Amino acid sequence: MRQPVAGKVLVHTLLCVLLLLPTAQALAAQPLASWREGQSRAAIEAFVTAVTKAGGPDYVEPAERIAVFDNDGTLWSEQPLYFEVLFAMDEVKRLAPQHPQWRTQQPFKAVLENDHQTLAAQGMDGLLQIVAATHSGMSNDDFIARSRSWLASARHPRTGKPYTEMVFQPMLELLAYLRDNGFKTYIVSGGEVVFMRAFAEEVYGIPPEQVIGTTLGASFQDQQGKLSIQRLPKVAHNDDGPGKPVSIDSIIGRRPLLAFGNSDGDLQMLQWTMAGKGKRFAGLVHHTDAHREWAYDRKSSVGHLDKALDQAQAKGWTVVDMAREWRRVYPFETPQ
Repeated sequence: MRQPVAGKVLVHTLLCVLLLLPTAQALAAQPLASWREGQSRAAIEAFVTAVTKAGGPDYVEPAERIAVFDNDGTLWSEQPLYFEVLFAMDEVKRLAPQHPQWRTQQPFKAVLENDHQTLAAQGMDGLLQIVAATHSGMSNDDFIARSRSWLASARHPRTGKPYTEMVFQPMLELLAYLRDNGFKTYIVSGGEVVFMRAFAEEVYGIPPEQVIGTTLGASFQDQQGKLSIQRLPKVAHNDDGPGKPVSIDSIIGRRPLLAFGNSDGDLQMLQWTMAGKGKRFAGLVHHTDAHREWAYDRKSSVGHLDKALDQAQAKGWTVVDMAREWRRVYPFETPQ
């Protein structure tokens, strides 16, 4: 009896799936599955192997295996603006009725008028004013709740995805790979520390005590038995550029063995890491993929990568070419 054509197609399809299944399972089991075979992946694997091989010349005790990562542009995207800036801008608009003076006062006027050019011209000072105004006047618990509410509802203007899905799948795999090999992973970012703690553990597997960032002034308050840490409208420490090694030294107390960044704001952190004794690793995520993400470096106002790129090339640091070396950028993409 002849088998119906539809039945033949079904059998053929099932056979194909069964034949491909071991390959798919093997791919998923790979620790750096979204990294293509190439220079960067080889350098990472060789470094981890060297420092974890007991009895080897480069072996490092687990307690010293500290890995630090910038956040914006390194673990998740940062275009068209830093995501925390987009949060702060939404907060300015939400709070504007309580602050009528903002209609004529920069940088708030630029935010309310969606004048990105004027806002960019305000530079870091303007940004810090916005952060101080929108991130203070409440307890840390209230601010975390507000941040999580925004992250749950806001969507990226280009992809329509939640911002917590705009994370880099290869970097998630790298974090897991390092932890599986005895590393302790930290975020060291210019972002405000409590904002990052609102999502870092869920998204990156990095607990709050391993998140380091820009901090605001704070005060302990006892209001009729209700205890809280209140956030003050002043920046206590800007965790960018030279501020990063200062934070690492004061909070971690150990020099990192591995550091990853993506901009000139990470240069001093990379330098501090590589200045230590023994085998060390410095890496930069180079945004070269205009199709799947964005392509920018030396002339960008966001994630400016110039001096750090020159130093990486001169010193042989690992520069990850996103377009060439990543099989996929985001978790929601199909691997190439």
